[in-house]
Amino acid sequence: MRSPSILAVGGAHVDRRGQVSGVYVPGASNPGIMREDLGGGVFNAVRNAVRRGATAALISVRGGDAAGDMVARAIAAEGIEDLSAVFLDRTTPSYTAILDQDGDVITGFADMMLYELAFPKQMRRSKMRDALDRTDAILCDANLPSEALRSLVGLAAGKPVFVIAVSPAKVVRLDGLLSSLACLFMNRREIGALAETGEAGIATSVGALRERGLCRGVITAGESAVIGFDGDELFSIEPPKARKVVDVTGAGDALAGATTVAMLRGLPLRQALREGVAAAVLAVESDKSAPELSPEDFAAMLSLVPQAEELHEGANIGDTP
Repeated sequence: MRSPSILAVGGAHVDRRGQVSGVYVPGASNPGIMREDLGGGVFNAVRNAVRRGATAALISVRGGDAAGDMVARAIAAEGIEDLSAVFLDRTTPSYTAILDQDGDVITGFADMMLYELAFPKQMRRSKMRDALDRTDAILCDANLPSEALRSLVGLAAGKPVFVIAVSPAKVVRLDGLLSSLACLFMNRREIGALAETGEAGIATSVGALRERGLCRGVITAGESAVIGFDGDELFSIEPPKARKVVDVTGAGDALAGATTVAMLRGLPLRQALREGVAAAVLAVESDKSAPELSPEDFAAMLSLVPQAEELHEGANIGDTP
């Protein structure tokens, strides 16, 4: 089977993660360890997609600094075609997360103004049009401002567009575009923000997005069940328990990348999502934003992922089925 080709558009930046060594004390100096890696929602996801057999090109924006050089080297090391724009007088975007001793996020800080300023213009580059002509699908994130997202969906011209929500503040940029998306990957706070349903039940939130045209989506919630909807189907998958929680950063991106590849190979969402869940658990067990996905480790984890189960209509956003 031919490897699916993906054009990734969105965040590729420095990802700093500081982890507290003991019990976190708000407002105090907490001992811990700071690590620096490369991240960005779409870059994490497309790295996982490549490790699951896809070929890929990436369009992002970065500065002409040492961090930008790190990003460029990381893209090349993954075998991803780099079509990004470099702004020599700008600083490369970054994301800093502070984690508790169990690996859960305490707070995050995003320094990403370059994305806001530069992405709309990237949609007009000839490289963008050429790359779209050569790809099977687009994978992007909501780090793109609203104008750029609208342009990208228009340029896709019917090719499937998979989107990572990124945050509650940014997912609302997709309002008005939902009917054009092949699948949207969200967490439970993000679907609440987009659907404007707050803490309503899963069925209510999904119903609100279906009415606005979204045909397919995935909703994550840490260690809790992953929810999927595809047309009229609403189902859940209970992820196997991680053997050791090292770092939750990038788990949702890993799920999006692996699920996207599986769908491009022809699997329906409820089956493709099992592969995404396997990748997410391996990400939680890794200290890297995009974990190694050896065929042996992946197959072993996939064997532990149960089949999807139908979700009852009254399920609450905070509940497992």
